[in-house]
Order: sequence, then C-alpha cells, then structure tokens
Amino acid sequence: MELAYYSDYAVRLVNTEEPARSKDSLTSVDAVRELFGGNKSAARRATDADVTRFRSVRARLRAVFEAADAGEEVQAVDLLNSLLLEFPVSPQVSGHEHRDEDDRPLWHMHLADHPSNATAGYAAIASMGLAFHLTEYGVDRLGLCQAAPCRNAYLDTSTNRSRRYCSDRCATRANVAAYRARKRLETERSESTGLTDETSQDAR
Repeated sequence: MELAYYSDYAVRLVNTEEPARSKDSLTSVDAVRELFGGNKSAARRATDADVTRFRSVRARLRAVFEAADAGEEVQAVDLLNSLLLEFPVSPQVSGHEHRDEDDRPLWHMHLADHPSNATAGYAAIASMGLAFHLTEYGVDRLGLCQAAPCRNAYLDTSTNRSRRYCSDRCATRANVAAYRARKRLETERSESTGLTDETSQDAR
C-alpha cells in the first residue's frame, strides 16, 4: 500500500494554513481541487461548500500533529480515531491501472472511499494514510516544523528519527539563526569580560 502517498494527503491539507503568519491558501474551490493532485475524478466532485468543510477537517488534522509534536501520544491517537470513525474507507485489491512487462496486473492495496462529498472522500484517505504511517513508524514521526514561525506539518521518515524541519529551506534558516545567536552571545560575553577587566584595573 502506498503509505507515503496517502499520508501526504494529510500533510498537504494541514500546510495550506500558516497560523503564525496569518496565511491561508485554502480560499476557493480551485484550491480544494488542487489538493487532490492527480486524482482528477475526485477533484471534480468539489464544490464551493467544500471550502468550509475542508477547513474544518484541516483543523482536526493539525490537532493530531500538534498533540504528537507535544508528546501527547494518546491524545493524538484519540483525535485520529475520531476522524477514522467519521470518515471510513474500504481496503480493496486493485491492479487495473498498473501492468507488468507481461501485461499482467500489478496487484496492490487501494483505499476506496465512498464519499457523500469531496471533503468526506479526502478526509477518509488522509486519515487512513496518517493512521498507517503512525502505526508503522510511531507517533513521534508526526511533527511540526521547529523553524518558527513556520510550524508546517511533516512526516519524519529519517532512519534516526532526527527530522525537526519541514524543508531544507527551514532547516537552513534555523541553522543560520542559531549561528547568529551564538555569535551575539560570544560578543556579549567578550564585551562583558573586557568591562570586568577594566573595572579591576581601575580599582587598583
């Protein structure tokens, strides 16, 4: 089953909003349709009413990432389970779209949704994908970018569980900020030491 593909639905939706920067790109039905990527048939089901519904699901998915990032493992699972109950899917064996060199079906697991609207379909796939990722790799693999004010969601697939940023750009920005902070501290300590030495000499 394409776990990375399905779990990316959740990350993609959560990251349409940057609360700390007051940015929100989920403002139209076209923005909703873009979230479906190559799934054009599902995207065509979206209507203006899905914008508000998508935002509601987004808030609930972000809450899962926030709980996981804070180390609240049980809360993260409970929040995700509530989404799974509300937006169920049916696993099915599929192969009609993929063939091997002998034109035989490449059978694989597929998550089939039976949505009443575009939001329900997207939420079902996103929640199930996130659940597979969580149970396969652990709750601590769901994170929020540490490069403030970003806080974008990400899925840690590193071998040593070391990921802290959503992108190389944020990692570089955080490293530069940390370097500058160290330099400022060194300068302040140096100046403070110099003043102390001068005071000692004056006292003599």
